[in-house]
Amino acid sequence: MPMRKVVWQKYYRVFAIIVGVWILFDLVSHLVSEILWFQEVGYLSTFLLRLGTQSGLWILVFSSTTGFFLSNLIAADKWKRISPNSELSRFRLFRRRWKQKREQFSANEKFGVTLRVLLPAVLALSILIGFIVTYYGQVLFQILHPQSSLLQVSFELPSWSQSILQILEKEQIISEKPVFAIPVLEVIFFIIVTAAVIIVPHFSLRAIAIIFSAILSFLVSARWDRILQYFQGKSFQSTDPIFDRDIRFYVFSLPIWELFDFCLIGLLICTLVAVTITYLRSADSLSEGKFSGFSLEERLHINALVSFFMLSIGLRYWLLRYKLLYSSRGATYGASYTDIKVDLPIYTGLSIFALVMAVYILLRIILIFWASKVNPKTIFQPRQLLYTVGLYLLVSTITSNVLPSAVQKFIVQPNELLLETPFIERTIALTRKAFNLDTIEASTFEPRGELNADDLIRNDLTIRNIRLWDTRPLLETNRQLQQIRPYYKFNDADIDRYTLAKENQKNKQKKQTEKQQTIIAARELDYGGIAEQARTWVNKHLIFTHGYGFTLSPVNKVGSGGLPDYYIRDIGVDDGQAKASLQISNDRIRASIPIGQPRIYYGEITDNYVMTGTKAKEFDYPSGSENIYNIYDGRGGIAINSLWRRLVFSEYLKDWQMLLTRNFTKDTKLLFRRNIKERVRKIAPFLRYDSDPYLVAAKGGGSTLDGENTYLYWILDAYTTSDRYPYSDPGKNKFNYIRNSVKVIIDAYNGSVKFYIADPKDPIINTLADIFPKVFQPLYKMPITLRTHIRYPVDLFSIQSKRLLIYHITDTQVFYNREDLWKLPTEIYGRKPRPVEPYYLIMKLPTASSEEFILMQPFTPTQRANLIAWLAARSDSQEYGKLLLYEFPKQQLVYGQEQIEALINQDPDISQQITLWNREGSRAIQGNLLVIPIEKSLLYVEPLYLEAEQNSLPTLVRVILAYDNKVVMEKTLEQGLSQLFDVDINLINSD
Repeated sequence: MPMRKVVWQKYYRVFAIIVGVWILFDLVSHLVSEILWFQEVGYLSTFLLRLGTQSGLWILVFSSTTGFFLSNLIAADKWKRISPNSELSRFRLFRRRWKQKREQFSANEKFGVTLRVLLPAVLALSILIGFIVTYYGQVLFQILHPQSSLLQVSFELPSWSQSILQILEKEQIISEKPVFAIPVLEVIFFIIVTAAVIIVPHFSLRAIAIIFSAILSFLVSARWDRILQYFQGKSFQSTDPIFDRDIRFYVFSLPIWELFDFCLIGLLICTLVAVTITYLRSADSLSEGKFSGFSLEERLHINALVSFFMLSIGLRYWLLRYKLLYSSRGATYGASYTDIKVDLPIYTGLSIFALVMAVYILLRIILIFWASKVNPKTIFQPRQLLYTVGLYLLVSTITSNVLPSAVQKFIVQPNELLLETPFIERTIALTRKAFNLDTIEASTFEPRGELNADDLIRNDLTIRNIRLWDTRPLLETNRQLQQIRPYYKFNDADIDRYTLAKENQKNKQKKQTEKQQTIIAARELDYGGIAEQARTWVNKHLIFTHGYGFTLSPVNKVGSGGLPDYYIRDIGVDDGQAKASLQISNDRIRASIPIGQPRIYYGEITDNYVMTGTKAKEFDYPSGSENIYNIYDGRGGIAINSLWRRLVFSEYLKDWQMLLTRNFTKDTKLLFRRNIKERVRKIAPFLRYDSDPYLVAAKGGGSTLDGENTYLYWILDAYTTSDRYPYSDPGKNKFNYIRNSVKVIIDAYNGSVKFYIADPKDPIINTLADIFPKVFQPLYKMPITLRTHIRYPVDLFSIQSKRLLIYHITDTQVFYNREDLWKLPTEIYGRKPRPVEPYYLIMKLPTASSEEFILMQPFTPTQRANLIAWLAARSDSQEYGKLLLYEFPKQQLVYGQEQIEALINQDPDISQQITLWNREGSRAIQGNLLVIPIEKSLLYVEPLYLEAEQNSLPTLVRVILAYDNKVVMEKTLEQGLSQLFDVDINLINSD
């Protein structure tokens, strides 16, 4: 038996060593891989700052919390009563028993409890510590994996529990109805922790000390960027109306104080419960069936912990004073009458009361210690502490819930408008400021219905850029005609504008240019489209490495058969002299739009890693019955020409084929994190990113190792956000402050990433620029050719438009009565109604001297379908970012999209034709209905597509136009305009 034990211990040690070495190697490989990757993209200093900050915070928090927790448990072990069956030495046993007898004078025998009370107390405390550890673990999981969700079991809580949950920061999981949801896995974890504390308390409490400290360490280190901002936060040059503190405090400081208090409360509760369990279960109390009471040392220990706990509660209520600025109790978002007149003094009083209690308990500790020396019979009994804490909980519950509810119901509600008016004013003003609505230039737009041929000729650039092609039908057409092979994919199509040379110029020596609105779509490689038999490791990582080219088409032109008229299309075409990369329609486009290196190694769907410069040739594009191959000569990638690098990345990527393959050469490089969203998030996780990056063909300053220029770049908008802007109503957003502060440029061939500050007035981006000086550059350093393609982002514009639906109202009484609410109009797209989304136009604004690229959103009143206003965001040059709101006179009827759709569908000729097309096997699709302001009039344009139900290939068959009460449907836009306004088609297209 001893021999078997020795052998088992030997194998156990070997196994433990192997596992330890493997874990260490995995950590080292992860760290080395990250360092090499950040070095490749040029942001190693950012990574090292993040790593150093997170490591420092983790070590600091873990060492301090573990030291505090374990030292209290060690002290509890030292001072607890011992069992007669203890294995202590006779001397120590005698000394301990003599000490216990001496302290029996200080322990009231009447306080002793039987098993009937002791057992439920121990069970309750074990459940409490299991709940706390599980809850804090749940919060950590939500922070580390915000997009993940587990199977949940929901429990509805009584309303009185809100005050207790508020103390524990529990409002994170409280909805309008107090519902507590625990995922199934966390329920299991809770049961395991609770059972372990009950069965093996000595070991379990120490394990909990380490586990809980690790949770707190990860909670703090996960907020590393917020902590750095806390120390370097810039002023907002604005204060809140209640406490008169700079908004910097709420955005940068308050979240850190709340995090500190949240961790402190959890640590103190866990420690207090663990120490109390240790004392209650001392001297075999459960098996003996009786607990004789707390000793002097035990009492002093518990009192000290309760005193610290009350200090943390006082801090919690002090911070809750500031969180009143985010209250949703009153008529509007933010602190209301009840919050300021009732809750604020209550929270202040409870905070001071908690501080007084903490001081009282500290004095009580001194008195107990002094009384034990003078007269043991005068010592305060433990129940006094329970009475004191119970009184505090009772007072806080009544004052925090009952009193504010009574004031709200019996005082505020009968006089709500009168009492809430100043608070409504604050909500309106600060919400508009936080969402940048206060910078909107508002004016009146009075449609006159006097549009004529001369107006159309003066606005010919607007007319020539009316969008007939929506992104959806164009993508469907691309997927049928331009994907070339199933392993290519058009993931998205984006609206942009390019400056092109004018056609039919009379003066050839002086070239003239004009803006042309276009749709661009990248042809990326989709490995999922490769035949299943060909999905080998070599194909996935060495051969099929990149997409190729893009399509570019004008939004307003139709080719033969109703298909798009492409400026740029196809791949590997023969231009008569040599193989060209992409088919370019004419010399005007060739001179205006650079193409050069059309390969796309970094894109929206490039989710796998690849190796370039190997013995295997990289597939470039198909040409007839042959395939053309390429060797990557870009600047991206990490050299893996040594064995140790291959070993490190094999472990990091969990791909051991990298060690076994013989395809690698001295020039082999690894390209990973090629998905542009993942790439930028890894570099700057402290920004919020737009959902729609778009491709641009322009001179961006990039080049290959051979000096060849690269011309394909992704532009991605990034935002700085906060959920702590005072009085700002977030609506359905998770934030209540947002700025489009950064433009990100990603080279589609080299993978280089650059961040440019687009809003230098934003305090958050200025703070981040101070923390990461090598990350951000001023916008003027962006190449001018790329700057001409930046556009106001749709995501931000949509958020602002939805906030504007109510916050265009600045009159408090109108706001309170909700008299002038707006909504987004709806349109028929295909056969179903849907909200009108913002759309880009090239048009001349009423206050502008020339056409420009804008983003537009119309609005309608909530109870009617007519147009009430439209919002425009400017994107060109010095006007970028300016918002203009044009409101229609309320006494004048202006048709909305729904009313125009009704006129279209009521027209007998149009309705009959659509019904005829909607036969079996085909269907007519009504595209986006665009409202286009021209001069002082509105023109409505809707394209009509026809597609087969199988193998959809949408074609543009008609264009529907509406003006005033007249609706026409023609084959082309020009014919429709000619019929509407009795104008010569040639005049519209004349220079």
